[in-house]
Amino acid sequence: MADIHEYAYLNKKVVSFESAHLSIASSAVLYGLSVYTVFYVVPDGKKYRAFRLDEHYKRLCSSAKIIGLNWPDYLTYDVFCGIIEELISANSPKKPVFVRATLHADDLAPGTRTRGVHTQLSAFVYTAKSIHKSSGVRLKTSQWRRIPDNSIPSRAKVNGAYINSVLAHQDALDAGYDDCIFLDQSGHVCELAAANIFMVRNGVLITPDTSSDLLEGINRRAILEFAREKGISVQERAVDLTELYVADEVFICGTSAFLASVSEIDGRTITGTNPITKKLADHHLVMLKNGKEL
Repeated sequence: MADIHEYAYLNKKVVSFESAHLSIASSAVLYGLSVYTVFYVVPDGKKYRAFRLDEHYKRLCSSAKIIGLNWPDYLTYDVFCGIIEELISANSPKKPVFVRATLHADDLAPGTRTRGVHTQLSAFVYTAKSIHKSSGVRLKTSQWRRIPDNSIPSRAKVNGAYINSVLAHQDALDAGYDDCIFLDQSGHVCELAAANIFMVRNGVLITPDTSSDLLEGINRRAILEFAREKGISVQERAVDLTELYVADEVFICGTSAFLASVSEIDGRTITGTNPITKKLADHHLVMLKNGKEL
C-alpha cells in the first residue's frame, strides 16, 4: 500500500487527497482514458529537486497527443512546474517522494472518443519506495504478450493499457517470481510490467530498442547517456530471450524500480559479479539527487 501524502492537485487547485475525486461516469474511469507520468522528488535543504521534470512534462504532453487527448492551453511547462512546487510545498515531505501527474478525460459518459472531450490535470504525492529490492530480482517470461504499438502505443503512458502489465505481473507473482518479462509479437524482449531491462554481454551494455513495443523510459535514457559518456559500449537493438539467459549481467530500471540487478530468469541463474550494473546504479542514485530545483 502506497504511503500517500495529505494534499493532492485537482480542478486547478491543491486540495485534500480525500476530496480529490473523479466521477464514476468520467471517461477516465469508464475507459481508463488518462495518461500519466511519475517522477522522483528529493528534499534539498529548504528546497526540493525533481528528476528530469522537463522530460516528464514532455512525455505527458506526447502521451496525450498520441491518443488524441486535448492538452489544456494554460498548462505550459512553467505552469506545470508551479503546480508541482505548490503541491510539494503543501505536503512538505522530509524524505524522497514520487509525484504521479495525470491528465484525465473527465467528461461524463461521452462514449469511446477523445476529440472534444474535456481534460484536467491531477497530481498526488507518495513516499518513494522501490517496487523491487535492489538486487536478486527473479523474473519470469510472461505468457501474456506486450500490447503492440498498432493496438495501444507503448510509448504513451495510457492508464487503461496497464491491465496488460497487471495480467503479466500477477502471473509472475503467482508463480513465485518478482516480476515478468514481456515479449513482443515477434518473440523479442520488450520490458517488465513497469521497468525497462538491460543486459551486459562481453562488456557491451545492451537494451531493447524503441521499436520493441516498450516505454521510452526517462531513466532508461539517462542510463544510456551516462554509459556512453563513460565509454561503455552500448547497443539498442532487438533482443532475444535466450540472450538474457547467457548474459553476464542483467538489470532493470525505472522511476518506481530505481535500478536493480537480476539474479534469475525462468529458473536460470545470472551469475555475474555485476561491475557495470554497480557502476550505473551508483551514478543513478547521484542523478536522482540532482534534479531541477522547485
